[in-house]
Amino acid sequence: MQKVFVTGAAGFIGSSLVDRLLKEGCEVVGWDNFSTGQEDFVRPALKSERFALTGGDNLDLESLTHAMAGCDFVFHFAANADVRFGLNHPKKDLEQNTIATFNVLEAMRTNGIKRIAFSSTGSVYGETELIPTPEDAPFPVQTSLYAASKLAGESLIQAYCEGFGFEGYIFRFVSILGERYTHGHVFDFYKQLLEHPDHLRVLGDGTQRKSYLYIQDCLNAIFHAIDSDSVAAAKHRSIVFNLGTDEFCTVRDSIGWICGHLDLSPELEFTGGNRGWIGDNPFIFLDTKKIRETGWRNELSIRDAVLRTVDWLHDNPWVFEKRA
Repeated sequence: MQKVFVTGAAGFIGSSLVDRLLKEGCEVVGWDNFSTGQEDFVRPALKSERFALTGGDNLDLESLTHAMAGCDFVFHFAANADVRFGLNHPKKDLEQNTIATFNVLEAMRTNGIKRIAFSSTGSVYGETELIPTPEDAPFPVQTSLYAASKLAGESLIQAYCEGFGFEGYIFRFVSILGERYTHGHVFDFYKQLLEHPDHLRVLGDGTQRKSYLYIQDCLNAIFHAIDSDSVAAAKHRSIVFNLGTDEFCTVRDSIGWICGHLDLSPELEFTGGNRGWIGDNPFIFLDTKKIRETGWRNELSIRDAVLRTVDWLHDNPWVFEKRA
């Protein structure tokens, strides 16, 4: 990688990726519509003469194609990640996740760019009965519009790889934690505890089991996969990797860690049921044997990642105003 294009460059994962790419010596072009991305997240990168940031939307194919010119690798990390409220605006998942991915691929084709890495999700496995879930697990019925739109994006990438000679790396993440984290259960719980430390409302019954991964461990895994040149050994021109840890926790576990860290003992109010909303998979635990075969290992446990996130939120209260 010499000149890299990053969609979603001002987001949680995207901005962290930009910093890592600059550290690796790459020239980086960042692209973001700032619907959820934060200018504060890319401020450190803007100090580098090897980084250029362009405001633009993936639905604007002409501008996207122009901005991507001269790059040789694309990290497509922009997406609508509003899983919980997806049914309130179903068109947004189609546009920002699926159509946007098609436009990224078309911009690549026009510019002669052949390599892409894509941030997908473990949610594409739906409510699978195969736990831990490997990459080749049969797909059950999709339960969220977010997951369905991401799976459609994966399929487009795979088809472009086969049809146009692209090389694709598809990463199915568990939930990512760490610095610059701006949505998810740790964010919601911490925000509630700031407002009323004696009471915490929890969606579901707290028994939901999920795996999480620290942001820097996630980035390390991505670079391990790409550097291992695993596509060359694959049957097809694209390859899928699950990214997660070899453990999971319950929501109640996470509540205990967060409240213990903050020295709080709030009254817990559970809304009931084994899921927080329609499409919330009550058990997500991915088989990560394939990524571990590249030599990658996560450094932080889920508990440590949760507490690292709490500390960052404590030190950066401005994110709650920006995400209001």
